[in-house]
Amino acid sequence: MCGIAGIFHLETAKPVDPARVRAMLDVMPHRGPDGSGIWTAPGVGLGHLRLSIIDLGGGAQPMLTEDESLVVTFNGEIYNFAEVRAELEAKGHVFRTDSDTEVILHGYRQWGEECVNRFNGMFAFALFDARAQSLWLVRDRLGVKPLHYALLSDGSLIFGSELKSLLAHPLLRRAPDLSAVEDYLAYGYVPDDACMVAGVRKLGAGETLRLVRGRPLAHPQRYWDISFADRSKAKPEVLEEELVALMRQAVRSRMVSDVPLGAFLSGGVDSSSVVALMAEASNQAVKTCTIGFDVASLDETAYADRIARRFATDHRTRIVSPDDYGLADTLAFHFDEPFADASALPTYRVCELAREQVTVALSGDGADEAFAGYRRHRFQMQGERLRGLIPASVREPLFGTLGRYYPKADWAPRPLRAKSTFLELAGDGGEAYAASVGVTPHALRQRLFSQDMKSRLGAYRAEDRYIKAMANAPARDPLDRAQYADIRIWLPGDILTKSDRMSMAVSLEAREPLLDHRLVEFAARLPVAQRIRGNSGKYLMKKAMEPFLPQDILYRPKMGFVTPISAWFRGALAGEATAVAGGSALARTGWFDTKMLAKIAADHKAGLSDHGRLLWQMVMLDKALGRLFGA
Repeated sequence: MCGIAGIFHLETAKPVDPARVRAMLDVMPHRGPDGSGIWTAPGVGLGHLRLSIIDLGGGAQPMLTEDESLVVTFNGEIYNFAEVRAELEAKGHVFRTDSDTEVILHGYRQWGEECVNRFNGMFAFALFDARAQSLWLVRDRLGVKPLHYALLSDGSLIFGSELKSLLAHPLLRRAPDLSAVEDYLAYGYVPDDACMVAGVRKLGAGETLRLVRGRPLAHPQRYWDISFADRSKAKPEVLEEELVALMRQAVRSRMVSDVPLGAFLSGGVDSSSVVALMAEASNQAVKTCTIGFDVASLDETAYADRIARRFATDHRTRIVSPDDYGLADTLAFHFDEPFADASALPTYRVCELAREQVTVALSGDGADEAFAGYRRHRFQMQGERLRGLIPASVREPLFGTLGRYYPKADWAPRPLRAKSTFLELAGDGGEAYAASVGVTPHALRQRLFSQDMKSRLGAYRAEDRYIKAMANAPARDPLDRAQYADIRIWLPGDILTKSDRMSMAVSLEAREPLLDHRLVEFAARLPVAQRIRGNSGKYLMKKAMEPFLPQDILYRPKMGFVTPISAWFRGALAGEATAVAGGSALARTGWFDTKMLAKIAADHKAGLSDHGRLLWQMVMLDKALGRLFGA
């Protein structure tokens, strides 16, 4: 687990100054406190920061083949490296280290670009082929590990694990991409196919990019995508057995480590399932940790304690105040782009707690996306059934009118927010789901943006990304389409960005066994009834785990990390709410109607409306603008 950065001259093999690569590494030391390395040759420079996990003595990078014709800098883990290594040794390859990094070099030599299909893991790497004068950039299937890149005015391409590493290069022009501002306001994060800095791109999940000297910059190529087009015909009991076998395999492969290893434990289905299978595979107590809150309605420590006792884990709990807004500047530094998912705050704290004892921690991330565990998945299914029963000629005017005139009720539980429900029923399925995953509705964004900003955005609308993904999904059912869009957009853009940045902020490697690509592919083939049944999402997963976990753990309502952001902006952060409308970097951009911003802040502080989430978005955008553009 590491940080990588580099420079490749596309046109001619101009010298690369190692100091440039060093500067790109030095801004993200948290990603690799155990060592660093830089390698340069005519027209190319590769850099690496190391957090030592496998082969502590022999895995230094950038790593070269013995004849120095191939060089790689690699961030991540290849979980099946031992099996791939054995296959390569049988073909005559000789290894000099015990690291998974060397498997990439030999795998590429044996199979070329097809080698990536043999790797099971989380990874982002850059491999230089001296004979072909090419650089090959690769990102793992689900997008667990990040990789940013940009083409510069001198004909070079720069890349790095974090945006800040690119910003360290003096030739990168810092200008905002306004469509990314629209995306961020809509979703609360900047999706993987966008970037707040114009000209910077993120290699997509399951994509590769080959750069060849003397040729123009090519387009990324997709080597993997999830498909919901097929359905398993196996009996439920067979599916349960297959699922447990896949989960066991995924967990055990992620327990390979030469440094202390543990797990996050919330007491929910996903993390409890991972801990149960870790305990089964371990000959010693699994180290687990939980963050609790000093507000009873937000606290899950009692559930985590039950699981810890059941599996005799070495368990630690730390109670923190949900009023952790003091971390805002820390978050802004580590995310670079604005990121408004407030669960990043407790995620940082649980990573911080884990790092006190371990270097690697397994999480339960990914099960909700793969097995349909979100409430919005159930609402989308129910809404599509209703939309299918009523002709559009009746549905659109009826529910559209009700939605326009029904009072807004953000404070109510999601099923009781009739205004949103009516508006979603009036539209089609893609439009409705795009609205349900958003955080700031299109109509509100239109009121927030200045006339100049709206003119510059033109017809661009963030929701169209979700609508297009669902329309083009390899799928058979509306639920398939919603899950496909979540896996392609929400998962890498929000969940995995949060996990990567918050774990690496404290030099901790987070591993996600429930995002093993074979497990995700299995889940995509499940009949709808094995994903959602009644009011229960992740149905098959819960049934399969019944021999391992108590019923009330499996079937209790989902909680998740919650932060009291609305209260913050009526208390300690009231001043920041006011500053957003005047005097802030955000106010000076001219992108927003400052009178509208001032009204939103005033109405929230007066208790007339609940705009806490929107204000948090604005504050995090303001902090990001200062860091990215010196505004």
